Amino acid sequence: MQCRSASWSLTGSFYVFSCPEELFFTEEKELSSKNRRFSSTMLPTTSPQNGSLSARDAARHTAGAKRYKYLRRLLHFKAMDFEFAVWQMLYLFTSPQRVYRNFHYRKQTKDQWARDDPAFLVLLSIWLCVSTVGFGLVLDMGFVETLKLLLWVVFIDCIGVGLLISTLMWFITNKYLLKPPSKDYDVEWGYAFDVHLNAFYPLLVILHFLQLFFINHIVVINSDWFLGYFVGNSLWLTAISYYLYITFLGYNALPQLQNTVVLLYPFALLVLLYILSLSLGWNFTKGLCWFYKYRVQ
Repeated sequence: MQCRSASWSLTGSFYVFSCPEELFFTEEKELSSKNRRFSSTMLPTTSPQNGSLSARDAARHTAGAKRYKYLRRLLHFKAMDFEFAVWQMLYLFTSPQRVYRNFHYRKQTKDQWARDDPAFLVLLSIWLCVSTVGFGLVLDMGFVETLKLLLWVVFIDCIGVGLLISTLMWFITNKYLLKPPSKDYDVEWGYAFDVHLNAFYPLLVILHFLQLFFINHIVVINSDWFLGYFVGNSLWLTAISYYLYITFLGYNALPQLQNTVVLLYPFALLVLLYILSLSLGWNFTKGLCWFYKYRVQ
């Protein structure tokens, strides 16, 4: 870009170049080699000049090292940022894109997509326990039955199914959705697990908390009425829609992936199943209650 009316002036230790279109600042002296070395360590680098990480950096970026750091912080509650985790939980309902922008910022500053703070997992576990106890109370379960239900929900519904879905999505994205030049920058398994936790939280709140206020009054008592299975199945539709959309946003935020829109295709099957359930009088919530009671017997 050319500038016809330009002028130079000395201001302190800076030369100021004045131009109607641009304003540039250049330092009078170059940084010392010490300061230059210091500034180069402020941002993480994934591809140094020699094309490979040093032995120390490579050890620090291994999956084992990240997992050890994550698990170690589980024992230090004072080091967890619960306020930020609550902020994430709020925006997963209102604006999940903002949550994934923070994941992108973490990649730029800490060179990893996955969370390094287990505060979100701790709060999610608390939500899971409280909502499951509420489910036991609503279904008139005893102490032992509620305890069995809690163990089932935590270790099977959350951890077991979460590990299965995360591993499946990690395999699919790395196998079929990676861009050809990005084969060396695969999807982290920890990030796939974080995406599942993000998507699971709204589903948990809707099906294990909000639904409790309707089970005994509308959904189950009036299970044979249209209003009963309409309310129950609509809550299921909303919860699963949140799960699919937040999962899509999570993988769509990764620059090394392509064709992530295919993750939205299950929406068509979901809507079709919802319409079919209303037409045939299926009540998913009644089935869930029956399944929970059967599991704790």
